[in-house]
Amino acid sequence: MDFLKLFGQRRDLADSLEQARGRLYRMAYAWCHNRALADDLVQETLTKAMQKSSQLRDVKARDAWLFTILTNCYRDHFRRHRETEDIDELDLPHDSTPETEHSQIEIVRKVRATIEHLPEGQRQVVTLVDLEGFSYVEVANVLDIPVGTVMSRLCRARSALLRLLSTEFGGAEALNAIGTKREARLRRIK
Repeated sequence: MDFLKLFGQRRDLADSLEQARGRLYRMAYAWCHNRALADDLVQETLTKAMQKSSQLRDVKARDAWLFTILTNCYRDHFRRHRETEDIDELDLPHDSTPETEHSQIEIVRKVRATIEHLPEGQRQVVTLVDLEGFSYVEVANVLDIPVGTVMSRLCRARSALLRLLSTEFGGAEALNAIGTKREARLRRIK
């Protein structure tokens, strides 16, 4: 008797799945705009629904359950068929490598540490001008000091940074080897 009941439930499920086929196909086609792919997705959805029919607890939630399966089939299809590129054949738009990124991060860390050792007035001026990009007049207004003081503090701060960083990087020649765009690099540090 239980076998007949199970067979009857299986038949009811098959009939309800057949009724849902049209809605599933319309949705799959709306997503992929490819008739053959939409048909394959619906077929895979119905197959999985039949295999996992025991997971359906509430018959009223059948449509949501079916569309969830369809969504998962759609995602799985594009995961399986996603185009991949050989990483060795990639043409990088710039010379950025993990090594150069790491060395730049180290430079930034050392420059920040060096800036922390400057006197407060010089530290304020160099961070506002070189890091934040304010003009001398704007810095003078922000700190409420004369423009000449901004210029002299900035000059002393830059000289101190050059001196401290050149010893940090092994002399002025090594600092120049790191790059002559010292000011541009300083502006990028945030």
